[in-house]
Order: sequence, then structure tokens, then C-alpha cells
Amino acid sequence: MGYVEDLRKLVGHRPLILTGSIVIILNGQNEVLLQQRKYPFGVWGLPGGLMELSESTEECAHREVWEETGLTIGELELIAVFSGENYFVKAENGDEFFVVTIVYMTKDIKQGKPHVHDNESLQVSFFPLSHLPDKMVGSHRKAIETYLTQRKPI
Repeated sequence: MGYVEDLRKLVGHRPLILTGSIVIILNGQNEVLLQQRKYPFGVWGLPGGLMELSESTEECAHREVWEETGLTIGELELIAVFSGENYFVKAENGDEFFVVTIVYMTKDIKQGKPHVHDNESLQVSFFPLSHLPDKMVGSHRKAIETYLTQRKPI
């Protein structure tokens, strides 16, 4: 059982602050890797998830990318940290939390080809940065937009 599940046994549905990492993974064609999720069903998002005890945010990013896509990634570049009242979530089961999301970017794919590697995904696919899916996690779209406004011209 994971850290969050253990906490929920103690606090029920009350609001928690949870920290996680998401990763903007770009291929050689400057396309971004997205994961179509089972929850919320059919919505696209960046690979990532919540930290476990003793993990750094970078370790969380590497672990989640591997778990969700089968990719081993290398160097990470910090893009942004999102937090605050706009990042409140109430899950279908009644769990409430404020998420602190650390956004990374990498072009450093060390090993593997992207594929569904867990039970949380329907599919994974690369998309041009200018043609993202309509049904997308709002904060993940904002993460990509933040990256695009910060990146250096090629």
C-alpha cells in the first residue's frame, strides 16, 4: 500500500496537501508524449504522479514515467511549480486534496519505446505541441503552455 492510501486510512476524505511531478517528454520531432488516462476516463495528460515517502521530486518523475510509459529518462529541467487554491481536487470518491505539482521537461530518453506500462493508461502517444488533444488535464495543458512561453528559441 502506498503513502497516500495509508494517509487516507487516518484522515478519511479531509483535504490533504499532496506533492507530485509531471514530465514534458519531447522527442526528436519536438512532439510531446501524452498518456490517455483511465481516470478521468479518456482524458490526456503528461506522465507523472504523486511522491512516495523518502523520494525526491526528480526520483518521483523518473519512477512515474517508467511506470506509465516504460521509458527510462535522464536529465530533467525544472519548468515550474504549481500550487495554491486553483489546484484543489475533489475526487469522485470524496477525497479532497491540494496538489503541489513540480513540472519537468526532458528530451533525454535513455531507454525504451513508449507504450502502456501500467493499469492507469489507455494509450500513450506523441503529439505536436501545436495540436494537443481537446480532452486534456487542465493543469497539464497549462504546464505545456508555461514551457512554451519559457523555452529558448532554437
